[in-house]
Parts: sequence; C-alpha cells; structure tokens
Amino acid sequence: MNRFLYGLLVLITTALMGSSFAVGKIGLEYVSPLLLVGIRFTLAGMLMSLFVARRQHPKTVIGWLQMAVIGLFQTAGVMGCIFISLRTITASESSILTFMNPLLVVIFGTLFVGNRYRFVQWVGVVFGFLGVFVTLGFHLHLRFGTWLGFLGAVSWAIATLLIKRWGPRIDTWVLTAYQMFVGGLLLLLGSVTIERPHIEINISSISILVWLAVMASIVQFAIWFYLLQNGDPGKTSAFLFLAPFFGVLSGWLILGEPIRWPVLLGGLFIFVGIFLVNWPKPKKNEVLQI
Repeated sequence: MNRFLYGLLVLITTALMGSSFAVGKIGLEYVSPLLLVGIRFTLAGMLMSLFVARRQHPKTVIGWLQMAVIGLFQTAGVMGCIFISLRTITASESSILTFMNPLLVVIFGTLFVGNRYRFVQWVGVVFGFLGVFVTLGFHLHLRFGTWLGFLGAVSWAIATLLIKRWGPRIDTWVLTAYQMFVGGLLLLLGSVTIERPHIEINISSISILVWLAVMASIVQFAIWFYLLQNGDPGKTSAFLFLAPFFGVLSGWLILGEPIRWPVLLGGLFIFVGIFLVNWPKPKKNEVLQI
C-alpha cells in the first residue's frame, strides 16, 4: 500500500475512534446514554448487514452464539461503560481509560489463555498503568465514571481474546456487522430496564446519531479492517495509541475541556506502553533480541 494512503487512513480511523468520545458527550444532552449507543449500533449493524448479505454466514448455532457473545463484550459492554462514564468524567479521561485494553490483553492472555509475552511487552504494561495513575492526578479517583471507564477496557480486552479465538472461523465483515447489531439490541434492552430513556428529536440529535452510526462505526470499522487485511497487523495495531490522543484533542477542541499536565504526561506514558505492547516480534535472522 502507498505510504501516504496508509498514513492518511490510519489518521482517519484513529481520529474517528477518538473523536467519538467528545461527540458522544454532546449527544448525551439530547439522549440518555444507553439509548444513544443502542440506537447507534443497532442502526450501524442493520446497515452493515445489508452489505454482508451475500458473504459467508455461520452455518451452526454455535457460530451465531459466538458472534452474540462477542457483541455482548465488544459493543454492549464497552460502549455501555463508555457512555455512562461520560456522565461523570471528561471525554479525555474516558478515552484514555478505555484504550488501556491492549495492556489488559497481555495480563488476561497470560492468566486465562496461557499466552506468553516478551519482556518489552511487560515493560509496556508497567508504563501503561503508571500512565493511568499519573493521568488521574497521581491518586486514584474512585468515581463511578472512572470505574466504568476501566470496566470498558476490561470488556474490550475480553472481546479481543474471544475474537482471536473464534474470529478465524467467522467472516470478519459478517462478525463486525452482527456483533454491532446484537450489542445494539442489548444496549436498547439495558436502556428500558436500568435507565429512564429519553430522547429529544431535533437536527442536532439526529446529526449526532447519524455521525456516530455511520462515520464513527461503519466507516471507522471498514477502514480499520482494511488496514489490518492489507498491511502488517502488528504494526497497524501499534497505531491504536493515536486514538486516545485524538480523544484528548477532540475533548479540548469540541468541548473546551482543559488539558492539564497530568493528562498529557499520563497519556504519554500510556501511549508508550501500548506501543511497546504492540512492538513487532523480531525476525529469526535478526541478531538483536527484544
């Protein structure tokens, strides 16, 4: 792939990932949290299912159940935690906490799957958690939103491990479409059971919903998977550290959230940590071993 095109697509997809926190926080002025993300991903899943109608679908009940479980963690768990957390913490803090998930993948993969990771990746985990401590002002704010931001990262890490295990047996695009749809339905169910759903129908609320469903979901996922399929997955995944950067930047530009130095320093530590966790494994013919 042309380097310029590759770099441009990386910037677009990570900017869409990060900016969705600030846009979503604005959306909470018109729609309750779970209803907002429920509509977003149900709509995105329905639209994307039209594009994958002719692709290979699971032929067993187990395959469909696996997609549903992934939707529970990847969409319902992650997005539910993120958007409820935005009620009490900033978009910057929520994005930084959520994108800790690559660090948690290393820990969960070691404890529950038996994966083995290199020393440089464990150094990245240490840097990442140190960054969270610094970001939160050198002490832990035990606010509800902070815990939810962290739980969102936990849910994303679990989904990542499940996708690594079950994903190869399911068409990537089909999995993406239906996990969003199932997750969206679960979020709508959560909206009518654990919150008082409300929505204001106006140009602003409709514009935000369309942006989140189309640009920040379908387009963002399409570009990301295109990059993973047409480039080195390890090197591409390393660029995820740009997403929380855009989360902080968009929070400042769109919402006017102040960027304090602990957030900058902590974010830098987390970016370094995620970069080290995703450091490509040296080839066998390389003398330097990391």
